[in-house]
Amino acid sequence: MTGCVVLERLVSVMRRLRDPETGCEWDRVQTFETIAPYTIEEAYEVADAIRRRDMAELADELGDLQLQVVFHALIAEDGGHFTLDDVIAGICDKLERRHPHIFGEESGGGHHRWEEIKAAERAAKPDPSALAGVALALPALERAEKLQRRAARTGFDWPDAAGARAKVLEELAELDRETDPAARAEELGDLLFAVVNLARKLDIAPEEALRRANDKFERRFRAIERTPGFASLSLDEMEERWTAAKTSEGSAG
Repeated sequence: MTGCVVLERLVSVMRRLRDPETGCEWDRVQTFETIAPYTIEEAYEVADAIRRRDMAELADELGDLQLQVVFHALIAEDGGHFTLDDVIAGICDKLERRHPHIFGEESGGGHHRWEEIKAAERAAKPDPSALAGVALALPALERAEKLQRRAARTGFDWPDAAGARAKVLEELAELDRETDPAARAEELGDLLFAVVNLARKLDIAPEEALRRANDKFERRFRAIERTPGFASLSLDEMEERWTAAKTSEGSAG
């Protein structure tokens, strides 16, 4: 069965589920807003399957993500906004437009032309800012990194990691001095933003670094949680077992 036929089958299934008279009572009342959280969740589940290199799970999760695209497109079609064909045509046009060295008459330029063409497209939009289009729904760490990368293209950036590191220390000192709860929350946000900047200058993806730290914490905590008498241990005893768990992994971090 070809890709087009399979996609047509999915569209047909979803049309039936959204039929206002005979469809599923849940599917037919959904909106962009109610479906959006599921779309984000499915994208993360795709990323998780890739990280675990689980190909069977990846195929399943990609299907769930494709469903989200079709679902949104059908909601839009019902509202008279656009169709799935418009979505697919739009991305095809964009890919061809941003690869003139492949689909056009240009013989040079290569992949770096992608960003130049994107910048020109942004400049032609109502909001020409270098920061335009950085999605509000992105995870905060990822959005901070993307905002910083966009700003860096204009020259607004530290020349090296030393400047970014100094900013982290500056923000930490400001947090230590603050006593007002609301102001402390703001200073903590500034500190996190500065840490993202340092990660970027060190060529480390902060979202991935934190995800790995989460995995490490969960793995080690589960290990000490399984030890006899865990619930009655003092904090110092828990710390000893935590150190032992780290040592058993051969890690100092």
